[in-house]
Formats: sequence, structure tokens, C-alpha cells
Amino acid sequence: MSVIAPMTMIDFFRKSEGTWFSQRAVHHFSSAADESGESNLIIKVLDKNDPSVLEVCLEQGVDPALASSGATFMWQGNTKDGEPNPNYAATLVDIPDTNNPRYGKFLRNKGYVEGIPVVGIYHFAEDGVLTINTEYEKNQGQERCWFVTDDFRVRVSTVKLMNGVNLMTYSSERRCVLPSQLEEMVERNRQRALLS
Repeated sequence: MSVIAPMTMIDFFRKSEGTWFSQRAVHHFSSAADESGESNLIIKVLDKNDPSVLEVCLEQGVDPALASSGATFMWQGNTKDGEPNPNYAATLVDIPDTNNPRYGKFLRNKGYVEGIPVVGIYHFAEDGVLTINTEYEKNQGQERCWFVTDDFRVRVSTVKLMNGVNLMTYSSERRCVLPSQLEEMVERNRQRALLS
């Protein structure tokens, strides 16, 4: 099964929009802590004129006219109902390279490794693998993400301290089917069964 890999951040955001079931394995090199687990990752694409996009740009002193789009990423325990906790959410704003949209930077209101506003540098390889490098105050993070199919993607990341790699993560993520989509599929199958 072939997949069309996104080659720009806006295409990546659009292809990622929805709810994903994420299974994460974490390996700490400096402690026995285990942060492995399962969660839902909820991604929503934002227009470049969305107030959240404008707010992140202004907070980081970047001209909002340079933004192409944005997205919110929210994490929630996969057995929890209701709205996700805003403490486990981040807004990303894409600032593509004007000469090559496969390269650029994104602004993030809250970093994954350290909960502070950060700027990540990204690029898409020829095969569609997205690599993001982020410099924090005390750490460096690198994340790679790619789509295996339209509904299954993989993320791997490392966090480096001054003395070397501190942790590595591997996440496999499967797109969730929404109740409305499931109802449509059931109805299509019901109609097909009536015709046969």
C-alpha cells in the first residue's frame, strides 16, 4: 500500500488532523523511570489567522504574516472522557522557508521537553521523513516522524543533555475512527447487504 508523504508542514498538519491512539515506549539512560504508556493524541489544524496562531507569533516576536498555518496538539489518557486537560496541549505555528517549503521553523507555545516557548527547525527528507530539531535551555531534542500508511504513523525522538543522550522514545500511532465515521461505515455495509 503506497502512501503520499507530506512534504510541507501544512500538508503534514492536514494529514495528521484527527485523533490518534498512541503507544509510547520510553527508555531513560539516567534513571529507572518508566514513562511508557498509551494515550490519545488529538490534532486540529488552525488557519494562519486563528487567534491562537497570532498569539504565539506575538509572544515570540515573529511577524504573523510569515506564518502559513498552525495546529494544536493535545494529549489525553485513552480511557478518559471529556475535554483534554489544557496542561497537556501545545500550539504550533509553521514559518516555512520562503525558498524551499520543505524546510522551515515552527514556533511552539510550550515545549515537549521543557514547558517553555521554543522554536524548532524542521525539514522533510526525500522519502517524506520529517525531522525536527529543538534547542531548549538545558536540552536538545530531535524528533522524526513518518507515515507508514494514511492512518498509521511512527515517531522516534531523543533528548540530549550536555553529557549525552538522556532518553529515547518510540511511538506508534493509529488514527481513531470517530463515532460518526463508524455509523457511516455500518450504514454502507447495511445497504450493501440489502443489495446482495
